[in-house]
Amino acid sequence: MKTAPAPDLRAFMSVALRRQSVVGAIVPSSPALARALTAVVPTSGTPVVVELGPGTGSISEVIRRRLSPGARHLAVEIDPDLAAHLRRTKPWMETIQGDAADLGALLARAGVDRVDAIVSTLPWTLFPGEVQDRILGEIGRALAPAGAFTTVTYLYAVPLAGARSLRRRLRSVFDEVLTTGPVWRNLPPAMTYVCRRPVRGV
Repeated sequence: MKTAPAPDLRAFMSVALRRQSVVGAIVPSSPALARALTAVVPTSGTPVVVELGPGTGSISEVIRRRLSPGARHLAVEIDPDLAAHLRRTKPWMETIQGDAADLGALLARAGVDRVDAIVSTLPWTLFPGEVQDRILGEIGRALAPAGAFTTVTYLYAVPLAGARSLRRRLRSVFDEVLTTGPVWRNLPPAMTYVCRRPVRGV
């Protein structure tokens, strides 16, 4: 399994050790997981793609390779140090330092009123239920009718109460929720949720 570049890994570990409440993984996402999560990103036209919780940007690079010229790639990162790292190392991406729970307001300030794809590696099980509801509601309202949202869960967590609760919440916000995977070439092994057709009024 390919490892992250040394500067990215150092930045990731610095925040992971200091702010365990906002980092749910033990290492950056693998290329295999990145490919699975970004399969919903359009490869033609000029879509708007939003990444939630980009960390050091291992998935950002895969999104970039899928996008055509003229597309917009916005990344919302809550940690100021990681946001600064992304601005230095990935200047081609529009990095927004902020909370995904405020996604609508953040996008409005960026001049975005509708999003074609949202890719998330947010650590859902670290959030209380009301925060999960708020973020998912913001995602559902931001997506275009034909848009798609994808996020990750780790295999060890699938049978746990927190993961079951997340699946129920996803199904309350989206008309279609598909589980794909598992992705064994990731630490820890993971699965993805692909969600489409947000239920309006959520």
